[in-house]
Amino acid sequence: MKAFLLVFLGGGLGSICRYGIARLLSAQTWDFPLATFIANALACITLGALMGLSLKGDINTTTKLLLMTGFCGGFSTFSTFSAETFQLLQAGNYLYAFANIGLSILVCLICIFIGLKLVG
Repeated sequence: MKAFLLVFLGGGLGSICRYGIARLLSAQTWDFPLATFIANALACITLGALMGLSLKGDINTTTKLLLMTGFCGGFSTFSTFSAETFQLLQAGNYLYAFANIGLSILVCLICIFIGLKLVG
């Protein structure tokens, strides 16, 4: 039961952070889904750093559940990425749709690497 509570709390915090980024960027109209892109990139840097700490044995199971599974899971969002990309395709914005796909994969992989390198 404790594990579920940790994931729940971390996921809620991550979701609030993602929502905060969306709110900060809502004053501007963007053709590209920038808020989701930024949230996913930041979540990947965070997850990469946590993975690095985990590999070194510097974080325990409780922290993994709270931050890796919960927070990073709530902060990043594959479903919103997919829905926004689908909407771009439906609207005929193929350049933005394929840029979103390619950049998201490339940048998020690089962000995992950066996060790992940040913690050594």
